[in-house]
Amino acid sequence: MMHQHGSFMPPLLGDVFCQCRSAETHPGVDPGGGGVHAEDPPSASSCKPVTRQPLAGDWPLDSDQAPHPCDICGGPEQEHRLKVLFQVLDVNGDGGICVNDLTIGLKKLGVHRTEHELMKIVKAGDKDLDGQLDFEEFVHYLRDHEKKLRLVFKSLDKKNDGRIDSQEIMQSLRDLGVNISEEQADKILKSMDKNGTMMIDWNEWRDYHLLHPADNIPEIILYWKHSTIFDVGESLMVPDEFTAEEKKTGMWWRHLVAGGGAGAVSRTCTAPLDRLKVLMQVHASKSNSMRMAGGFGQMIREGGVRSLWRGNGINVIKIGPESAIKFMAYEQIKRLIGSNQETLGITERLVAGSLAGAIAQSSIYPMEVLKTRLALRKTGQFSGIVHCAKHIFQKEGMAAFYKGYVPNMLGIIPYAGIDLAVYETLKNAWLQRYATDSANPGVFVLLACGTTSSTCGQLASYPLALVRTRMQAQATLEGGPQMSMSGLFRHIIRTEGPTGLYRGLAPNFMKVIPSVSISYVVYEHLKITLGVQSR
Repeated sequence: MMHQHGSFMPPLLGDVFCQCRSAETHPGVDPGGGGVHAEDPPSASSCKPVTRQPLAGDWPLDSDQAPHPCDICGGPEQEHRLKVLFQVLDVNGDGGICVNDLTIGLKKLGVHRTEHELMKIVKAGDKDLDGQLDFEEFVHYLRDHEKKLRLVFKSLDKKNDGRIDSQEIMQSLRDLGVNISEEQADKILKSMDKNGTMMIDWNEWRDYHLLHPADNIPEIILYWKHSTIFDVGESLMVPDEFTAEEKKTGMWWRHLVAGGGAGAVSRTCTAPLDRLKVLMQVHASKSNSMRMAGGFGQMIREGGVRSLWRGNGINVIKIGPESAIKFMAYEQIKRLIGSNQETLGITERLVAGSLAGAIAQSSIYPMEVLKTRLALRKTGQFSGIVHCAKHIFQKEGMAAFYKGYVPNMLGIIPYAGIDLAVYETLKNAWLQRYATDSANPGVFVLLACGTTSSTCGQLASYPLALVRTRMQAQATLEGGPQMSMSGLFRHIIRTEGPTGLYRGLAPNFMKVIPSVSISYVVYEHLKITLGVQSR
Protein backbone atom coordinates (compact mmCIF):
# COMPACT_ATOMS: atom_id res chain seq x y z
CA MET A 1 0.00 0.00 0.00
CA MET A 2 2.97 2.31 0.42
CA HIS A 3 5.50 3.21 -2.22
CA GLN A 4 9.15 2.64 -1.51
CA HIS A 5 9.74 6.26 -0.49
CA GLY A 6 6.88 6.28 1.98
CA SER A 7 4.51 8.37 -0.17
CA PHE A 8 0.88 7.35 -0.10
CA MET A 9 -0.88 6.45 -3.33
CA PRO A 10 -3.54 8.98 -4.42
CA PRO A 11 -7.24 8.09 -4.41
CA LEU A 12 -8.24 6.44 -7.66
CA LEU A 13 -11.43 5.04 -9.11
CA GLY A 14 -13.66 5.98 -6.20
CA ASP A 15 -12.97 9.67 -6.71
CA VAL A 16 -12.97 9.32 -10.51
CA PHE A 17 -16.37 7.66 -10.65
CA CYS A 18 -17.98 9.68 -7.88
CA GLN A 19 -17.27 12.86 -9.79
CA CYS A 20 -20.48 11.97 -11.63
CA ARG A 21 -22.40 13.43 -8.70
CA SER A 22 -20.76 16.83 -9.04
CA ALA A 23 -21.29 16.65 -12.80
CA GLU A 24 -24.99 16.09 -12.14
CA THR A 25 -25.12 19.10 -9.85
CA HIS A 26 -23.20 21.29 -12.36
CA PRO A 27 -24.11 20.18 -15.90
CA GLY A 28 -21.52 20.82 -18.55
CA VAL A 29 -18.62 20.90 -16.09
CA ASP A 30 -15.67 18.66 -16.97
CA PRO A 31 -14.83 17.02 -13.60
CA GLY A 32 -11.40 15.83 -14.64
CA GLY A 33 -10.14 19.04 -16.13
CA GLY A 34 -10.82 17.83 -19.67
CA GLY A 35 -11.78 14.72 -21.57
CA VAL A 36 -15.26 13.83 -20.32
CA HIS A 37 -18.09 16.40 -20.58
CA ALA A 38 -21.54 16.05 -19.13
CA GLU A 39 -23.18 16.24 -22.56
CA ASP A 40 -20.95 13.57 -24.14
CA PRO A 41 -22.88 10.24 -24.33
CA PRO A 42 -22.24 8.02 -22.51
CA SER A 43 -20.59 10.05 -19.78
CA ALA A 44 -20.17 10.00 -16.07
CA SER A 45 -22.92 12.60 -15.77
CA SER A 46 -25.48 10.15 -17.09
CA CYS A 47 -25.10 8.23 -13.87
CA LYS A 48 -28.18 8.51 -11.64
CA PRO A 49 -28.09 7.83 -7.91
CA VAL A 50 -29.49 4.36 -7.29
CA THR A 51 -29.69 1.97 -4.41
CA ARG A 52 -26.59 -0.19 -4.68
CA GLN A 53 -27.05 -3.84 -5.55
CA PRO A 54 -24.11 -6.07 -4.56
CA LEU A 55 -21.84 -7.29 -7.36
CA ALA A 56 -20.99 -10.96 -7.70
CA GLY A 57 -18.31 -11.68 -5.16
CA ASP A 58 -18.83 -8.46 -3.16
CA TRP A 59 -18.50 -8.64 0.60
CA PRO A 60 -21.89 -8.91 2.36
CA LEU A 61 -22.89 -5.51 3.63
CA ASP A 62 -24.26 -5.04 7.11
CA SER A 63 -27.67 -3.47 7.38
CA ASP A 64 -26.24 -0.27 8.85
CA GLN A 65 -23.89 0.24 5.88
CA ALA A 66 -25.07 3.04 3.61
CA PRO A 67 -25.68 2.00 -0.01
CA HIS A 68 -23.22 3.32 -2.54
CA PRO A 69 -24.78 6.39 -4.24
CA CYS A 70 -23.40 5.74 -7.73
CA ASP A 71 -24.11 2.81 -10.03
CA ILE A 72 -20.84 3.38 -11.93
CA CYS A 73 -18.89 3.31 -8.68
CA GLY A 74 -19.90 -0.26 -7.96
CA GLY A 75 -23.53 -0.81 -8.84
CA PRO A 76 -25.00 -3.57 -10.99
CA GLU A 77 -24.07 -1.75 -14.24
CA GLN A 78 -20.46 -2.89 -14.08
CA GLU A 79 -20.08 -3.03 -17.86
CA HIS A 80 -21.23 0.59 -18.12
CA ARG A 81 -18.93 1.56 -15.25
CA LEU A 82 -15.93 0.11 -17.07
CA LYS A 83 -17.00 1.61 -20.43
CA VAL A 84 -17.05 5.09 -18.92
CA LEU A 85 -13.60 4.61 -17.45
CA PHE A 86 -12.31 3.26 -20.77
CA GLN A 87 -13.63 6.34 -22.60
CA VAL A 88 -12.03 8.64 -20.05
CA LEU A 89 -8.64 6.94 -20.45
CA ASP A 90 -8.78 6.52 -24.24
CA VAL A 91 -7.48 10.08 -24.71
CA ASN A 92 -7.17 10.05 -28.51
CA GLY A 93 -10.40 8.07 -29.01
CA ASP A 94 -8.83 5.36 -31.19
CA GLY A 95 -10.40 2.47 -29.28
CA GLY A 96 -7.17 1.46 -27.53
CA ILE A 97 -5.40 2.54 -24.34
CA CYS A 98 -1.61 2.77 -24.55
CA VAL A 99 0.89 3.87 -21.90
CA ASN A 100 0.69 7.49 -23.18
CA ASP A 101 -3.13 7.43 -22.92
CA LEU A 102 -2.92 6.16 -19.35
CA THR A 103 -0.36 8.80 -18.43
CA ILE A 104 -2.47 11.70 -19.78
CA GLY A 105 -5.89 10.28 -18.80
CA LEU A 106 -4.95 9.50 -15.21
CA LYS A 107 -3.11 12.81 -14.81
CA LYS A 108 -6.27 14.69 -15.82
CA LEU A 109 -8.10 12.77 -13.13
CA GLY A 110 -5.50 13.70 -10.53
CA VAL A 111 -3.98 10.22 -10.40
CA HIS A 112 -0.24 9.80 -10.77
CA ARG A 113 1.47 6.54 -11.66
CA THR A 114 5.07 5.96 -12.70
CA GLU A 115 5.76 4.95 -16.31
CA HIS A 116 6.98 1.57 -15.04
CA GLU A 117 3.65 0.93 -13.28
CA LEU A 118 1.66 1.91 -16.37
CA MET A 119 3.80 -0.33 -18.59
CA LYS A 120 3.10 -3.23 -16.23
CA ILE A 121 -0.65 -2.62 -16.53
CA VAL A 122 -0.56 -2.57 -20.35
CA LYS A 123 1.78 -5.57 -20.53
CA ALA A 124 -0.40 -7.61 -18.14
CA GLY A 125 -3.57 -7.04 -20.16
CA ASP A 126 -2.24 -6.87 -23.73
CA LYS A 127 -3.19 -10.31 -25.06
CA ASP A 128 -2.62 -9.58 -28.75
CA LEU A 129 0.73 -7.84 -28.09
CA ASP A 130 -0.13 -4.69 -30.05
CA GLY A 131 1.10 -2.36 -27.30
CA GLN A 132 -2.33 -1.18 -26.16
CA LEU A 133 -5.51 -2.40 -24.47
CA ASP A 134 -8.75 -2.59 -26.43
CA PHE A 135 -12.01 -2.57 -24.45
CA GLU A 136 -12.18 -6.37 -24.15
CA GLU A 137 -8.58 -6.59 -22.90
CA PHE A 138 -9.20 -3.66 -20.53
CA VAL A 139 -12.26 -5.35 -19.00
CA HIS A 140 -10.47 -8.72 -18.73
CA TYR A 141 -7.48 -7.12 -16.99
CA LEU A 142 -9.62 -5.21 -14.47
CA ARG A 143 -11.78 -8.21 -13.62
CA ASP A 144 -8.74 -10.44 -13.17
CA HIS A 145 -7.13 -7.71 -11.08
CA GLU A 146 -10.28 -7.37 -8.98
CA LYS A 147 -9.98 -11.06 -8.07
CA LYS A 148 -6.51 -10.46 -6.63
CA LEU A 149 -7.68 -7.35 -4.80
CA ARG A 150 -10.49 -9.36 -3.22
CA LEU A 151 -7.95 -11.88 -1.90
CA VAL A 152 -5.79 -9.08 -0.49
CA PHE A 153 -8.80 -7.44 1.14
CA LYS A 154 -9.83 -10.74 2.72
CA SER A 155 -6.31 -11.34 4.07
CA LEU A 156 -6.20 -7.81 5.57
CA ASP A 157 -9.65 -8.10 7.10
CA LYS A 158 -8.49 -9.89 10.25
CA LYS A 159 -11.84 -9.46 12.02
CA ASN A 160 -13.73 -10.81 9.02
CA ASP A 161 -16.34 -8.03 9.26
CA GLY A 162 -16.03 -6.70 5.69
CA ARG A 163 -14.09 -3.60 6.77
CA ILE A 164 -10.45 -2.67 7.36
CA ASP A 165 -9.43 -0.31 10.17
CA SER A 166 -6.06 1.25 11.06
CA GLN A 167 -5.16 -1.53 13.51
CA GLU A 168 -5.66 -4.17 10.80
CA ILE A 169 -3.49 -2.15 8.41
CA MET A 170 -0.72 -1.92 11.04
CA GLN A 171 -0.93 -5.65 11.80
CA SER A 172 -0.91 -6.66 8.13
CA LEU A 173 2.10 -4.50 7.30
CA ARG A 174 3.85 -5.79 10.44
CA ASP A 175 3.29 -9.34 9.14
CA LEU A 176 5.09 -8.28 5.96
CA GLY A 177 8.06 -6.90 7.92
CA VAL A 178 7.01 -3.22 7.61
CA ASN A 179 6.54 -1.35 10.90
CA ILE A 180 4.48 1.85 10.73
CA SER A 181 3.03 4.16 13.36
CA GLU A 182 -0.69 4.55 14.06
CA GLU A 183 -0.49 8.04 12.53
CA GLN A 184 0.91 6.59 9.28
CA ALA A 185 -1.83 3.92 9.28
CA ASP A 186 -4.46 6.65 9.70
CA LYS A 187 -2.98 8.51 6.70
CA ILE A 188 -3.26 5.40 4.55
CA LEU A 189 -6.82 4.91 5.79
CA LYS A 190 -7.84 8.53 5.07
CA SER A 191 -6.44 8.34 1.52
CA MET A 192 -8.88 5.50 0.75
CA ASP A 193 -11.81 6.37 3.04
CA LYS A 194 -14.43 8.25 1.00
CA ASN A 195 -17.27 8.36 3.53
CA GLY A 196 -15.32 9.52 6.60
CA THR A 197 -15.95 6.42 8.72
CA MET A 198 -12.20 5.74 9.16
CA MET A 199 -12.93 2.25 7.93
CA ILE A 200 -12.47 0.89 4.38
CA ASP A 201 -15.11 -1.35 2.88
CA TRP A 202 -14.63 -3.55 -0.18
CA ASN A 203 -15.90 -0.92 -2.64
CA GLU A 204 -13.51 1.76 -1.34
CA TRP A 205 -10.62 -0.71 -1.43
CA ARG A 206 -11.37 -1.84 -4.97
CA ASP A 207 -11.94 1.66 -6.34
CA TYR A 208 -8.68 2.87 -4.81
CA HIS A 209 -6.46 0.08 -6.11
CA LEU A 210 -8.08 -1.07 -9.33
CA LEU A 211 -5.58 0.58 -11.67
CA HIS A 212 -2.49 -0.17 -9.65
CA PRO A 213 -0.40 -3.16 -10.83
CA ALA A 214 -0.24 -6.03 -8.34
CA ASP A 215 2.20 -8.92 -8.22
CA ASN A 216 2.05 -11.97 -5.97
CA ILE A 217 0.40 -11.16 -2.69
CA PRO A 218 1.74 -12.70 0.55
CA GLU A 219 -1.27 -15.00 0.89
CA ILE A 220 -0.53 -16.53 -2.53
CA ILE A 221 3.18 -16.93 -1.65
CA LEU A 222 2.16 -18.59 1.61
CA TYR A 223 -0.04 -21.30 0.11
CA TRP A 224 1.57 -21.95 -3.28
CA LYS A 225 5.05 -23.15 -2.37
CA HIS A 226 6.31 -25.54 -5.00
CA SER A 227 9.96 -26.52 -5.14
CA THR A 228 10.25 -26.68 -1.32
CA ILE A 229 7.40 -29.17 -1.01
CA PHE A 230 7.68 -31.40 -4.07
CA ASP A 231 10.72 -33.58 -4.68
CA VAL A 232 10.84 -35.64 -7.87
CA GLY A 233 14.53 -36.53 -7.63
CA GLU A 234 15.76 -33.62 -9.77
CA SER A 235 16.77 -30.38 -8.04
CA LEU A 236 16.52 -28.00 -10.99
CA MET A 237 13.35 -26.12 -10.00
CA VAL A 238 13.35 -22.37 -9.29
CA PRO A 239 13.40 -21.79 -5.50
CA ASP A 240 10.20 -20.72 -3.75
CA GLU A 241 9.55 -17.18 -2.55
CA PHE A 242 9.19 -16.55 1.19
CA THR A 243 7.24 -13.68 2.72
CA ALA A 244 9.05 -11.06 4.82
CA GLU A 245 7.30 -12.47 7.87
CA GLU A 246 8.63 -15.98 7.19
CA LYS A 247 12.17 -14.62 6.79
CA LYS A 248 11.92 -12.46 9.90
CA THR A 249 10.56 -15.21 12.15
CA GLY A 250 12.96 -17.89 10.86
CA MET A 251 10.16 -19.97 9.33
CA TRP A 252 12.09 -20.11 6.04
CA TRP A 253 14.76 -22.48 7.36
CA ARG A 254 12.10 -24.69 8.96
CA HIS A 255 10.42 -24.90 5.54
CA LEU A 256 13.76 -25.87 3.95
CA VAL A 257 14.48 -28.50 6.64
CA ALA A 258 10.96 -29.93 6.25
CA GLY A 259 11.43 -29.95 2.46
CA GLY A 260 14.80 -31.69 2.80
CA GLY A 261 13.38 -34.37 5.08
CA ALA A 262 10.44 -34.91 2.76
CA GLY A 263 12.82 -35.22 -0.19
CA ALA A 264 14.92 -37.81 1.66
CA VAL A 265 11.88 -40.01 2.38
CA SER A 266 10.45 -39.52 -1.12
CA ARG A 267 13.73 -40.40 -2.88
CA THR A 268 14.24 -43.46 -0.67
CA CYS A 269 10.74 -44.77 -1.42
CA THR A 270 11.15 -44.33 -5.18
CA ALA A 271 14.87 -45.29 -5.38
CA PRO A 272 14.27 -48.62 -7.20
CA LEU A 273 12.54 -46.77 -10.05
CA ASP A 274 15.34 -44.19 -10.13
CA ARG A 275 18.04 -46.88 -10.34
CA LEU A 276 16.11 -48.65 -13.12
CA LYS A 277 15.94 -45.35 -15.02
CA VAL A 278 19.75 -44.94 -14.80
CA LEU A 279 20.34 -48.54 -15.99
CA MET A 280 17.98 -48.06 -18.94
CA GLN A 281 19.58 -44.70 -19.86
CA VAL A 282 23.07 -46.26 -19.94
CA HIS A 283 22.55 -49.87 -21.09
CA ALA A 284 19.30 -49.97 -23.10
CA SER A 285 19.61 -49.83 -26.89
CA LYS A 286 18.02 -51.29 -30.01
CA SER A 287 20.06 -54.47 -29.62
CA ASN A 288 19.55 -54.60 -25.83
CA SER A 289 15.87 -53.80 -25.33
CA MET A 290 15.56 -53.54 -21.52
CA ARG A 291 11.98 -53.70 -20.24
CA MET A 292 10.90 -52.59 -16.78
CA ALA A 293 10.06 -56.07 -15.44
CA GLY A 294 13.25 -57.49 -16.95
CA GLY A 295 15.30 -54.64 -15.51
CA PHE A 296 14.01 -55.21 -11.97
CA GLY A 297 14.58 -58.96 -12.33
CA GLN A 298 18.13 -58.38 -13.55
CA MET A 299 18.95 -56.09 -10.60
CA ILE A 300 17.55 -58.55 -8.04
CA ARG A 301 19.36 -61.55 -9.62
CA GLU A 302 22.66 -59.64 -9.63
CA GLY A 303 22.59 -58.21 -6.11
CA GLY A 304 19.42 -59.15 -4.27
CA VAL A 305 16.58 -56.84 -3.18
CA ARG A 306 18.98 -54.45 -1.40
CA SER A 307 20.65 -53.67 -4.71
CA LEU A 308 17.49 -51.79 -5.78
CA TRP A 309 18.63 -48.93 -3.48
CA ARG A 310 22.18 -48.59 -4.83
CA GLY A 311 23.14 -44.93 -5.17
CA ASN A 312 20.30 -43.74 -2.93
CA GLY A 313 22.57 -42.83 0.00
CA ILE A 314 24.51 -40.15 -1.88
CA ASN A 315 21.27 -39.01 -3.56
CA VAL A 316 19.78 -38.25 -0.13
CA ILE A 317 22.98 -36.73 1.33
CA LYS A 318 23.23 -34.12 -1.44
CA ILE A 319 19.75 -32.66 -0.70
CA GLY A 320 20.98 -30.61 2.29
CA PRO A 321 23.96 -28.77 0.76
CA GLU A 322 22.22 -28.29 -2.59
CA SER A 323 19.06 -26.76 -1.05
CA ALA A 324 21.03 -24.47 1.26
CA ILE A 325 23.42 -23.24 -1.47
CA LYS A 326 20.57 -22.69 -3.92
CA PHE A 327 18.49 -20.69 -1.43
CA MET A 328 21.41 -18.47 -0.37
CA ALA A 329 22.49 -17.93 -3.98
CA TYR A 330 18.91 -17.08 -5.00
CA GLU A 331 18.58 -14.43 -2.27
CA GLN A 332 21.95 -12.88 -3.20
CA ILE A 333 21.14 -12.83 -6.93
CA LYS A 334 17.81 -11.12 -6.15
CA ARG A 335 19.78 -8.33 -4.44
CA LEU A 336 22.32 -8.14 -7.28
CA ILE A 337 19.64 -7.67 -9.94
CA GLY A 338 18.39 -4.73 -7.89
CA SER A 339 15.04 -6.06 -6.78
CA ASN A 340 13.88 -4.62 -3.47
CA GLN A 341 10.40 -6.05 -3.93
CA GLU A 342 9.19 -8.89 -1.79
CA THR A 343 8.51 -10.99 -4.87
CA LEU A 344 10.01 -11.12 -8.35
CA GLY A 345 8.25 -11.27 -11.70
CA ILE A 346 8.28 -14.61 -13.53
CA THR A 347 11.16 -13.62 -15.86
CA GLU A 348 13.30 -12.34 -12.98
CA ARG A 349 12.51 -15.49 -11.00
CA LEU A 350 13.59 -17.68 -13.92
CA VAL A 351 16.88 -15.80 -14.34
CA ALA A 352 17.65 -15.71 -10.59
CA GLY A 353 16.50 -19.31 -10.08
CA SER A 354 18.47 -20.68 -13.04
CA LEU A 355 21.66 -18.92 -11.89
CA ALA A 356 21.13 -20.14 -8.32
CA GLY A 357 20.55 -23.66 -9.64
CA ALA A 358 23.74 -23.48 -11.72
CA ILE A 359 25.76 -22.38 -8.66
CA ALA A 360 24.27 -25.13 -6.48
CA GLN A 361 24.75 -27.82 -9.15
CA SER A 362 28.36 -26.72 -9.73
CA SER A 363 29.04 -27.03 -5.99
CA ILE A 364 27.66 -30.54 -5.58
CA TYR A 365 28.19 -31.95 -9.09
CA PRO A 366 30.83 -34.53 -8.02
CA MET A 367 28.08 -36.06 -5.84
CA GLU A 368 25.91 -36.42 -8.97
CA VAL A 369 28.70 -38.39 -10.68
CA LEU A 370 29.13 -40.57 -7.57
CA LYS A 371 25.39 -41.26 -7.51
CA THR A 372 25.45 -42.50 -11.12
CA ARG A 373 28.55 -44.65 -10.60
CA LEU A 374 27.18 -46.18 -7.38
CA ALA A 375 23.83 -46.94 -9.06
CA LEU A 376 25.67 -48.76 -11.90
CA ARG A 377 28.16 -50.64 -9.71
CA LYS A 378 28.28 -54.43 -9.58
CA THR A 379 28.10 -56.39 -6.34
CA GLY A 380 31.35 -56.04 -4.36
CA GLN A 381 32.84 -53.40 -6.68
CA PHE A 382 32.85 -50.60 -4.06
CA SER A 383 32.54 -50.79 -0.29
CA GLY A 384 30.92 -47.36 -0.04
CA ILE A 385 30.85 -43.73 -1.16
CA VAL A 386 34.41 -42.90 -0.04
CA HIS A 387 35.86 -46.02 -1.72
CA CYS A 388 34.05 -45.15 -4.96
CA ALA A 389 35.35 -41.54 -4.87
CA LYS A 390 38.94 -42.72 -4.27
CA HIS A 391 38.71 -45.24 -7.10
CA ILE A 392 37.45 -42.62 -9.60
CA PHE A 393 40.14 -40.11 -8.55
CA GLN A 394 43.00 -42.65 -8.80
CA LYS A 395 41.89 -44.16 -12.13
CA GLU A 396 40.48 -41.13 -13.99
CA GLY A 397 41.63 -38.00 -12.17
CA MET A 398 39.72 -34.99 -10.89
CA ALA A 399 38.14 -34.22 -14.30
CA ALA A 400 36.03 -37.38 -14.03
CA PHE A 401 33.97 -35.74 -11.28
CA TYR A 402 32.70 -33.18 -13.80
CA LYS A 403 31.82 -35.48 -16.71
CA GLY A 404 28.45 -34.51 -18.14
CA TYR A 405 28.65 -31.06 -16.49
CA VAL A 406 27.77 -29.09 -19.66
CA PRO A 407 24.52 -30.95 -20.57
CA ASN A 408 23.56 -30.79 -16.89
CA MET A 409 23.92 -26.99 -16.85
CA LEU A 410 22.08 -26.65 -20.17
CA GLY A 411 19.25 -28.78 -18.81
CA ILE A 412 18.54 -26.29 -16.01
CA ILE A 413 16.99 -23.70 -18.36
CA PRO A 414 14.32 -25.86 -20.10
CA TYR A 415 13.50 -27.72 -16.86
CA ALA A 416 13.25 -24.65 -14.60
CA GLY A 417 11.63 -22.47 -17.27
CA ILE A 418 8.88 -24.88 -18.30
CA ASP A 419 8.24 -26.08 -14.74
CA LEU A 420 7.87 -22.47 -13.53
CA ALA A 421 5.77 -21.35 -16.51
CA VAL A 422 3.36 -24.32 -16.28
CA TYR A 423 3.03 -24.03 -12.49
CA GLU A 424 2.39 -20.25 -12.64
CA THR A 425 -0.14 -20.72 -15.47
CA LEU A 426 -2.05 -23.41 -13.55
CA LYS A 427 -1.84 -21.40 -10.33
CA ASN A 428 -3.17 -18.22 -11.95
CA ALA A 429 -5.92 -20.12 -13.75
CA TRP A 430 -7.10 -21.58 -10.43
CA LEU A 431 -6.88 -18.23 -8.64
CA GLN A 432 -8.90 -16.49 -11.37
CA ARG A 433 -11.59 -19.13 -11.55
CA TYR A 434 -11.96 -20.55 -8.05
CA ALA A 435 -10.27 -18.29 -5.44
CA THR A 436 -12.86 -16.34 -3.45
CA ASP A 437 -12.23 -16.16 0.28
CA SER A 438 -8.69 -17.55 0.31
CA ALA A 439 -5.71 -18.27 -1.91
CA ASN A 440 -5.39 -21.74 -0.32
CA PRO A 441 -5.93 -24.26 -3.15
CA GLY A 442 -6.16 -27.39 -1.02
CA VAL A 443 -4.02 -30.51 -1.23
CA PHE A 444 -5.37 -32.05 -4.45
CA VAL A 445 -5.07 -28.88 -6.56
CA LEU A 446 -1.56 -28.30 -5.24
CA LEU A 447 -0.52 -31.89 -5.99
CA ALA A 448 -2.05 -31.79 -9.48
CA CYS A 449 -0.31 -28.51 -10.36
CA GLY A 450 3.05 -29.71 -8.95
CA THR A 451 2.87 -33.06 -10.72
CA THR A 452 1.91 -31.52 -14.08
CA SER A 453 4.58 -28.81 -14.03
CA SER A 454 7.34 -31.21 -12.91
CA THR A 455 6.39 -33.72 -15.60
CA CYS A 456 6.48 -31.04 -18.32
CA GLY A 457 9.85 -29.77 -17.07
CA GLN A 458 11.35 -33.26 -17.05
CA LEU A 459 10.01 -34.06 -20.51
CA ALA A 460 11.63 -30.93 -21.97
CA SER A 461 15.06 -31.53 -20.42
CA TYR A 462 15.14 -35.36 -20.56
CA PRO A 463 17.46 -35.75 -23.60
CA LEU A 464 20.07 -33.56 -21.88
CA ALA A 465 19.66 -35.56 -18.65
CA LEU A 466 20.18 -38.84 -20.57
CA VAL A 467 23.34 -37.54 -22.28
CA ARG A 468 24.62 -36.30 -18.91
CA THR A 469 24.11 -39.75 -17.34
CA ARG A 470 25.83 -41.53 -20.24
CA MET A 471 28.81 -39.18 -20.05
CA GLN A 472 29.06 -39.79 -16.29
CA ALA A 473 29.01 -43.54 -16.91
CA GLN A 474 31.29 -43.76 -19.98
CA ALA A 475 34.31 -45.03 -18.03
CA THR A 476 32.25 -47.93 -16.64
CA LEU A 477 31.57 -49.28 -20.14
CA GLU A 478 34.58 -51.43 -21.00
CA GLY A 479 35.94 -50.67 -24.45
CA GLY A 480 33.31 -47.99 -25.01
CA PRO A 481 34.25 -44.71 -26.72
CA GLN A 482 34.74 -41.54 -24.63
CA MET A 483 32.55 -39.06 -26.50
CA SER A 484 31.77 -35.37 -26.09
CA MET A 485 28.22 -34.10 -25.59
CA SER A 486 27.63 -33.31 -29.28
CA GLY A 487 29.32 -36.57 -30.34
CA LEU A 488 27.09 -38.55 -27.99
CA PHE A 489 23.95 -36.82 -29.28
CA ARG A 490 24.90 -37.66 -32.87
CA HIS A 491 25.80 -41.25 -31.94
CA ILE A 492 22.43 -41.85 -30.21
CA ILE A 493 20.42 -40.31 -33.09
CA ARG A 494 22.40 -42.34 -35.68
CA THR A 495 22.24 -45.70 -33.91
CA GLU A 496 18.90 -45.52 -32.05
CA GLY A 497 16.92 -42.70 -33.59
CA PRO A 498 15.21 -39.85 -31.65
CA THR A 499 13.51 -42.34 -29.30
CA GLY A 500 16.98 -43.26 -28.02
CA LEU A 501 17.10 -39.87 -26.26
CA TYR A 502 14.12 -40.95 -24.12
CA ARG A 503 15.38 -44.32 -22.79
CA GLY A 504 14.23 -44.79 -19.20
CA LEU A 505 11.39 -42.29 -19.51
CA ALA A 506 8.74 -44.78 -18.32
CA PRO A 507 10.21 -45.47 -14.85
CA ASN A 508 11.07 -41.77 -14.57
CA PHE A 509 7.45 -40.73 -15.07
CA MET A 510 6.16 -43.60 -12.95
CA LYS A 511 7.94 -42.18 -9.93
CA VAL A 512 6.62 -38.59 -10.33
CA ILE A 513 3.16 -39.09 -8.74
CA PRO A 514 4.41 -41.20 -5.78
CA SER A 515 7.35 -38.82 -5.29
CA VAL A 516 5.14 -35.74 -5.18
CA SER A 517 2.54 -37.40 -2.95
CA ILE A 518 5.05 -38.83 -0.47
CA SER A 519 7.08 -35.62 -0.24
CA TYR A 520 3.91 -33.57 0.37
CA VAL A 521 2.61 -35.84 3.17
CA VAL A 522 6.02 -35.99 4.89
CA TYR A 523 6.50 -32.23 4.44
CA GLU A 524 3.17 -31.49 6.15
CA HIS A 525 4.05 -33.76 9.10
CA LEU A 526 7.54 -32.29 9.48
CA LYS A 527 6.06 -28.76 9.37
CA ILE A 528 3.98 -29.60 12.44
CA THR A 529 6.98 -31.17 14.20
CA LEU A 530 9.16 -28.12 13.48
CA GLY A 531 6.46 -25.66 14.53
CA VAL A 532 5.92 -24.08 11.11
CA GLN A 533 2.86 -21.83 11.16
CA SER A 534 0.84 -21.60 7.97
CA ARG A 535 -0.77 -18.33 8.97
